[in-house]
Amino acid sequence: MAISPYHTVDELNGIRCSIIEKGISQARAAFIKSILEASNQKVIEVTDAEGRHIIGVTDITFNCLYALYGRRLKTTDGRLVTPSIWINEKVNVGFYWENRR
Repeated sequence: MAISPYHTVDELNGIRCSIIEKGISQARAAFIKSILEASNQKVIEVTDAEGRHIIGVTDITFNCLYALYGRRLKTTDGRLVTPSIWINEKVNVGFYWENRR
């Protein structure tokens, strides 16, 4: 799943939300929801008629791209979320400069 550079605001369950991802699977939705809740965001999750999920946060000024690269997202165990963690690539232990040694 690519990181979207667009900031989309839409209404989910009658609440205006900043949309994080649309049309995702249940497993991906649970993964994103756990990261956002660990980062103190109130998450709204909606399932459409086809079984795809939409994830949004109630803070309409929240931009996922800025939060990801601004190091404001944390995992449930308190580590920083990197772009590779966000898109479910292999999880590195530590930062890239520590892996070169």
